[in-house]
Amino acid sequence: MSVPLVPVFKPHLHHLVLSVLLLSTPGFGQPSAPASGTPPVAPAAASFVPAPAGPPSPPVINSGRTPPAYPLPYAPARPEEIKAVLDRVLAYLEKASPVRIINRDTKETVTDLTRLPPNAGLDRTDFLLTSYEWGVTYSGMLQVAAVTGDQRYTDYTAGRLGAIAALATHLKNQPPGAEPPGPQRMLALRSVLAPRMLDDSGAMCAAMIKASRAGVHPVELRPWIDNYMSWISSGQFRFSDGTLARQRPLANSLWLDDLYMSVPALAQMGALTGDRKYFDDAVKQILQFSARMFVPEKGLYRHGWVQDMEPHPAFHWGRANGWAVVAMTELLELLPEDHPGRAAVLGQFRAHVRGLAQYQDSGGLWHQLLDRPDSYLETSASAMYVYAIAHGINRGWLDGFAYGPMVSIAWNAVAQKVNAGGQVEGTCVGTGMGFEPTFYYYRPVSVYAAHGYGPVLLAGAEMIALRQGRGQQLAIGDGSLQFGPSPSHF
Repeated sequence: MSVPLVPVFKPHLHHLVLSVLLLSTPGFGQPSAPASGTPPVAPAAASFVPAPAGPPSPPVINSGRTPPAYPLPYAPARPEEIKAVLDRVLAYLEKASPVRIINRDTKETVTDLTRLPPNAGLDRTDFLLTSYEWGVTYSGMLQVAAVTGDQRYTDYTAGRLGAIAALATHLKNQPPGAEPPGPQRMLALRSVLAPRMLDDSGAMCAAMIKASRAGVHPVELRPWIDNYMSWISSGQFRFSDGTLARQRPLANSLWLDDLYMSVPALAQMGALTGDRKYFDDAVKQILQFSARMFVPEKGLYRHGWVQDMEPHPAFHWGRANGWAVVAMTELLELLPEDHPGRAAVLGQFRAHVRGLAQYQDSGGLWHQLLDRPDSYLETSASAMYVYAIAHGINRGWLDGFAYGPMVSIAWNAVAQKVNAGGQVEGTCVGTGMGFEPTFYYYRPVSVYAAHGYGPVLLAGAEMIALRQGRGQQLAIGDGSLQFGPSPSHF
């Protein structure tokens, strides 16, 4: 049996209008008027019962009109803004690291480099001018000069490397005497005259070759370039497969730092001499370090690896990962396109950058231990990543649409760490190899940690190149950073 359908009332606009009119009519919906002669009955007063208290309704916000409370500048930095940061760093370093040669017996300043006393040396300043950290600083100065044309940055490097070469040439002909301890060894130029570790040789050698190739003291620097390279190629301890290693803190140890302390110098020597054996050695170091120290599931390197240790602890120290990615960057810049190892090095570089990108903090920097966000944010490592990633975009090795926005934010964060006086804040001091987290968590930071200055210069130079080249159209689109304009509009 069929069930009768119940008609459904569908109100139309005229029904709604009629309802409003009726409700607004006086007396409509009220009791009928009483009979004549009967006093009207006052209607009972309506009692008001407030609704129970509850959470307030959220305001309706147009997100496009309410600016986010970003903890740092969000818009891409303009080239002139980046240059202003670098100029503050230069002004500070010119004052904090002057080149002064003294008579180490009398402490008197020597002004005539053609008449040096037998026991001459560098005077102590805030930073050691022959250290590996300052090798990176010289490279950064040269990079800024190349990108901006500002001669002051070249002059900074030329003045100091020229004095070091002159002093080393003089001291080479003097009786060596007893080796002074600690920093005095560096001031007496023993690390130049007789390098005994990669820290002595690699970064300074790379800087000297870069300076020489740029026309800065090529004749005077060449003997010391060869001296450094001799140590890297045949003086440093190696595993049987040729991997550069150390005998500290334990026997047969690999330090990830040593990729930077060797590979850029080897690559530069290959470019200087045309001898492919240097490129071969550099590629070998990248691939053989990576086979032991890269953790693919995280896309990060462990800081240390000891041959007879099992398992191998994985502490992903920020600056060590910076040394690795910068070493690959500098090798790829010079490695011939037809070198059989180029594809493998480029693939390793890209894998590392993918890993690093995952661990960037919301404020733009990276942590001391990259995968432990409760460790502090660290500046030198962050600046190294900016340099490597921006350079990779500039050379077409990396996709700017994927990495341009994050490197723009990273530079803005690094720039915030350069104070008004040009000092770089938030840099971890020199750090050995640890096998537990406490060591890394509690390393001090200091504006006198020399490791921060070169990376900031390199990062800033590469960001200027990016903003003047492939990244000219970096801008905010649809509210967020985009590497290029949107093809459509609302």
